[in-house]
Amino acid sequence: MSELPRVPPRYVPVLTEVVGAAARVEPVPPPPLAPSAPVAAPRDAQALEDQLLHRVMQRVDLALEQQLHDAVASMVLQHTHALVPRLREEIEFVVRQAVAEAVAAELAQRPPA
Repeated sequence: MSELPRVPPRYVPVLTEVVGAAARVEPVPPPPLAPSAPVAAPRDAQALEDQLLHRVMQRVDLALEQQLHDAVASMVLQHTHALVPRLREEIEFVVRQAVAEAVAAELAQRPPA
């Protein structure tokens, strides 16, 4: 019996949607779970499986969104703190160089006494 690979349901998020959601700056309150409608007797096991999968994916989506948001925010903050000393060194170097060049240019324009 040869089975074809199953295509995930359309409500399964792709990686770009998950990463895009995690990149938001402001935390967004999670949407409420869709009220579970009274489960009518499914006609077959596939319908029951799809319903269960949909509910599980909603829960996973909410949990992942918050956890990824927190993880990315923490990582951005750590990298920002790590950059501060290097940025200060670079700014100090550029300012010293600009002042030295300005003083040299000013001294070169003065007539000898």
